[in-house]
Amino acid sequence: MRAIGINAFGGPDVLRVLDLAEPKAGPGEVRIRVHAAAVNPTDVLLRTGGHAVRMVGMEPPFVPGMDAAGVIDQLGPGTGDRLAVGQSVIAMVPFTGPHGGAYAEQVVVPAAAVVPAPLGAGFAEASTLLMNAATARHALDALAVPSGGTVAVTGAAGAVGGYAVELAKADGLTVIADASPRDTDLVRGFGADHVVARGREFPTRVRELATDGVPGLLDGSAQTTDVVPAIADGGALAELRGWPGPAERGIRVCPVVVSAVMFDTALLDALRRQAEEGVLSMRVAEVLPAAEAARAHRLLEAGGLRGRLVLDFSRADRRCPRRPWRPRNHRRGRDRPCHRDRPERRRRGAPADPPLAPRSPYRRRTRPAVPERAGVY
Repeated sequence: MRAIGINAFGGPDVLRVLDLAEPKAGPGEVRIRVHAAAVNPTDVLLRTGGHAVRMVGMEPPFVPGMDAAGVIDQLGPGTGDRLAVGQSVIAMVPFTGPHGGAYAEQVVVPAAAVVPAPLGAGFAEASTLLMNAATARHALDALAVPSGGTVAVTGAAGAVGGYAVELAKADGLTVIADASPRDTDLVRGFGADHVVARGREFPTRVRELATDGVPGLLDGSAQTTDVVPAIADGGALAELRGWPGPAERGIRVCPVVVSAVMFDTALLDALRRQAEEGVLSMRVAEVLPAAEAARAHRLLEAGGLRGRLVLDFSRADRRCPRRPWRPRNHRRGRDRPCHRDRPERRRRGAPADPPLAPRSPYRRRTRPAVPERAGVY
């Protein structure tokens, strides 16, 4: 089984194509033939060593990835009848677990972290849903602003921020969101009631709309103390990067960790239904071959993406049976195409052959036969 992983922490170039043993589903587990894996900031954190404290005792290689979409190809005992072999699904993958992350042809995950894929969505779109939407859902639940109240969202054009706006509107909340000029229409399209300019003046602009401040703020852009003035006395702040506070004026700071809801099947399935109903938008920035994971990480770190990058693992089903899979540009800076894709070789200067009937791609082209002449055998 091929996977993309690392043997040492570092920059994007430490990502390598790995040949790993095929995993088996154990009790309560599901094995998924992965077709698409979303690239998230937590994958970069794993690559650079940010999750090392959670991986004590584990030996490399380490495989990143928390979001996968594909087809179930094996069920372990005790998984019940909710899922079936051949079913298209999406899953949150515990990459610090014994089976590694989603950047692999096959992943084994607890059945509780697997739900059916949204109807009508392709694998690439579906792979972008769970981690980011579950993070937004968990953050809004932590803020606990009642229906009819107001929340503010920073980083609203990002993956988590966009889902936060859509979920908050579905909850009956008024949403004040920030955006750059080029993203204003995008954020309005998510349903934000008020879109204000991002930057240091964000709290002032929020206070112009909510004089006493907002009772809840989801900080999707990690501004931490800079956004506290926008929150009302006794309000709440949901932080996605682990900042625990403190904040003055009795403001409650809630560090949000998506692993807390990773195995909440009811929550994950509710998000899947909302995606089917059009409440949640699944946004794909670009789909890249799995072997270009390093490029995907560079693009993510450069910033400015709208939607998630996705690694395509479905191409493994179409690889040539005559030779093992190799990453693109693996030799002398050139592609080595499959023998079925190479143009037939022709002697230099030879005239083109006349059209031929379709033939097997495995049959070699032969020279035109010499006309028979009497007495020549």
